Amino acid sequence: MRWLRKNLIPIIGILVLIYLFVPIAVVAVLSFNKPEGKFNIAWNEFSLNAWQNLCGVPGVCGSFVTSLEIGLLATLVGTIFGTMIAFALVRYRFRGRSTTNLLIFLPMATPEVVLGSSLLALFLNLAFPLGFWTVVIAHIMFIISFVVVAVKARLQGMDPRLEEAARDLYADARATFRYVTFPLVLPGILGAALLGFSLSFDDYIISAFNAGTLVTFPIYIWGAAQRGIPVQVNALATLVFFIALVMVLVSQFINYRRRRALEAGMSVD
Repeated sequence: MRWLRKNLIPIIGILVLIYLFVPIAVVAVLSFNKPEGKFNIAWNEFSLNAWQNLCGVPGVCGSFVTSLEIGLLATLVGTIFGTMIAFALVRYRFRGRSTTNLLIFLPMATPEVVLGSSLLALFLNLAFPLGFWTVVIAHIMFIISFVVVAVKARLQGMDPRLEEAARDLYADARATFRYVTFPLVLPGILGAALLGFSLSFDDYIISAFNAGTLVTFPIYIWGAAQRGIPVQVNALATLVFFIALVMVLVSQFINYRRRRALEAGMSVD
């Protein structure tokens, strides 16, 4: 009992991680499967056919590339606007600041069904044709709030004495931002961008309302589920997961090297 009380929290943490990663592991394993029928839900035979022919099924790669384009464009615009809003909310005092802080959280708290249907009504009233650009606009509106929250947290956790030290060393506002503020905020901006891209790439509800005849990757999967999801979908999903995993590991390694270099410099001083 003493050992259990001492290690209870690590055990719970490990069980939660297993719970989170078991579905991903199932998707990865089934990407090497050769299903007996049209439904890839049970292991039948090992095969590399899906990995060798990622675009072997019509529509898979087209919808995947469409989701990539929408995600990258929405992430770029949303990250720029969200970062500027976060700087304005943290660094400046203006009338309506508290109200703006409250309004920023509304898209995060609003159900996606409500947000998607509201945007659909807006586009129809404006006679704006549904398609690629309506989905991009909808995703930008959706992810800006998440970017603002992530960058705000980074800005609020910064030590203001670092910028004050730069100004004491005769650095002007532009140089202070370029060499001190921006490098310190950059990890938060990159994290917000990754979060925004993931939210955009796997969104189905808002996209389904505003896509018109456009087929994104989640919409393709939903449509294919009725007649059997091809194994290529599992392969592409596994590929995206491992790319994201590599990016996280590289980021952690770079941060580790920076900490070691900083500790070595402090020990020399």
